[in-house]
Amino acid sequence: MLNTSVWPSPAKVTGATGNTTVTEFVLLGLSDACELQMLIFLGFLLTYSLTLLGNILIVVITLMDRRLHTAMYYFLRNFAVLEIWFTSVIFPKMLTSIITGSKTISLPGCFLQSFLYFFLGTTEFYLLAVMSFDRYVAICDPLRYATIMSKRVCVLLVLCSWMAGFLLIIVPSSIIFQQPFCGPNIINHFFCDNFPLLELICADTSLIEFLGFVTANLSLLGTLSVTATCYGHILYTILHIPSAKERQKAFSTCSSHIIVVSLFYGSCIFMYVRSGKGNQGEDRNKVVALLNTVVTPMLNPFIYTLRNKQVKQVFREHVSKFLS
Repeated sequence: MLNTSVWPSPAKVTGATGNTTVTEFVLLGLSDACELQMLIFLGFLLTYSLTLLGNILIVVITLMDRRLHTAMYYFLRNFAVLEIWFTSVIFPKMLTSIITGSKTISLPGCFLQSFLYFFLGTTEFYLLAVMSFDRYVAICDPLRYATIMSKRVCVLLVLCSWMAGFLLIIVPSSIIFQQPFCGPNIINHFFCDNFPLLELICADTSLIEFLGFVTANLSLLGTLSVTATCYGHILYTILHIPSAKERQKAFSTCSSHIIVVSLFYGSCIFMYVRSGKGNQGEDRNKVVALLNTVVTPMLNPFIYTLRNKQVKQVFREHVSKFLS
């Protein structure tokens, strides 16, 4: 049963003021309405469960069957692991806050959540760019695919994606949490996002804002240019396929990928590719944030892998073996 007795009311949640050093923050969440908490909890619990189930299924299937030990499924398996970590940074804390009524998060906990969110999210952008390049080579240059996308190259591309995400995020995150937070301590969000945190720093944040703007442009717009270029060449190649049936099949798969990528990139560009602290439209930002923290992680396993005919065949075979 949800404990509503300890939910902080607007009158009680005032935060620290003056020169008091803040040691914890209060995450207001999506809504203060008590009657909506159960609905929000059940919705997030279902979404998180489906996201975990779908991505764990991808990891297990692609590891178990040798037919799926190819470059494409290697990237998809890494992407699934990344999605599991990414959603687990947000969901468990959010669900716990709703069911216990405790909306506080410690300063180290807030730093860890913020760093992991941006580190894993940035890594995801680079991995999406790598996956789009893989599909570009497979469709536009199939004769050289095995040579270009060798095992060594695939491992190197994945490691570079993780390293790029870490290096881009560690410095801005460290600088933010070395700043003085002297009140108030209220974050009008459901996780420790950068812009709400900047509002709580009682010091000049112009350097942090500039670093954040540069980082967002490098990670978002840089990888988007690669992804868009690859998909542009893919679409051009698909339109020149002689068979109408094959053309329609390839376009159906490609279009679903583009929709999910557009949702993920669009929501992140809206939130982060801008200067300033962005203290307006906080409720709107929370709604947009749901796209890249809730909607796309749930859709990705089904769009990228579980709709795949080969994956479905392997899954049916293993289920039949297990039941026989």
